[in-house]
Amino acid sequence: MMNQEFRKKMQEKQYFQNHQKVLVAVSGGLDSMTLFNLLYQNREELEIELGIAHINHKQRLESDMEEQELSNFAHQLGVKFFSSNFSGAFTEEKARRFRYRFFEKVMLTEGYTALVTAHHAEDQAETVFMRLLRGARICHLSGMKEIQPFANGELIRPLLYFHKQDFPEILHFEDESNFQNDYLRNRIRNLYLPSLEKENPRFQDSLISLGKEVQDLQIALSHLTQGLEVTNLEVFKQQIPEVQSFLLQEYLKKFPALNLNKKQFAEILRILRTKANYIHHLKNNYKLVKDYKHFEIRKISRKSDLKVDSILLECGNLLQFGEYQFSFGSPLEGENVQEISVSRETPLILRYRKTGDLLCLKGHHKKLRRLFIDQKIPFEEREKAIIIEQNQQILAIVNIAISDLSKELKSDIMGTVLYIQKLDRENYARTRY
Repeated sequence: MMNQEFRKKMQEKQYFQNHQKVLVAVSGGLDSMTLFNLLYQNREELEIELGIAHINHKQRLESDMEEQELSNFAHQLGVKFFSSNFSGAFTEEKARRFRYRFFEKVMLTEGYTALVTAHHAEDQAETVFMRLLRGARICHLSGMKEIQPFANGELIRPLLYFHKQDFPEILHFEDESNFQNDYLRNRIRNLYLPSLEKENPRFQDSLISLGKEVQDLQIALSHLTQGLEVTNLEVFKQQIPEVQSFLLQEYLKKFPALNLNKKQFAEILRILRTKANYIHHLKNNYKLVKDYKHFEIRKISRKSDLKVDSILLECGNLLQFGEYQFSFGSPLEGENVQEISVSRETPLILRYRKTGDLLCLKGHHKKLRRLFIDQKIPFEEREKAIIIEQNQQILAIVNIAISDLSKELKSDIMGTVLYIQKLDRENYARTRY
């Protein structure tokens, strides 16, 4: 009976229409053995080649024996078998990360384009309840997806529509640790859900329905907001707060390593709504960069990628600093060449800004900080702005401002020209300091 229902569901969903080599995660328990048997029985109709991936967690005396039995089982069926042993201090999270790193490795090296796991309807209910218990944001209450990108292909969960009570009794290994309540998921499965089902016998179905409704809501909102340039602050601020929250959640999906909690998420929202020009350091080596028009989350550069603070340029020489090429006295060929009047008598210092920097404009000295604010120079551009200094005085800020001192040198008998040209991306990457 279940085989027929499974075949019908596979025909409906077309999970494997773009996959030929399918890797099945098999623990040896009833769930994964049921999934493998169903796929194996229907392999010709589905036009797939199966492989088995197994993790020996080394947590039970029977683990080695079960691994060997699964290996023999695969050999008898002519199915490739891949296994790995977990080592180190065991936690559920560490074991999960280890499993999926191994699955990814096998897929990449062996050419499998689909990873299939045996998560079923009860697992989905447990997942939604666990996330609810932990206080997850509503976007995470949608539960596990049927299909999602993974490695070089997709992660597929074909049994999410099936209940474990309908699984046939087949040869499998029973993990006694599933009945122990040392881990949260086991307590949910063995204690919390059975207790709540006394109040509502269909409580698990309600959890699954909740997850599906949240998922449908997410899809609907994504559809309604498609085409919006999320990181454009003008566009972002035109939305009502609830839509802003949704858009930020969608944008953050691009950075799964961030894994922000509610408080951290709220802080980013506050910055986007209130700060004019800002850099906010996040966890896991990420930062939020916000200028007057856009915002963006970026990976923080390694120290080896950081800029040098300053460099000396003698008259008659040419060098590259930051994103620009500088020629002291000799014209540069090409377009968009900026010219700054300087003295030929002393060398120039090219540097980045320092606290207390002053620039003489229209007869008055102005702090660079105030100049940047008045001209609404984005924060990151301020950090990259190149100062041209001579005789301990600032002559110019490249592409931003030219001081009165430089203008006076234009008619000076000892004056000459500093030529400045921005490098294209290819040359900058090849020659940066």
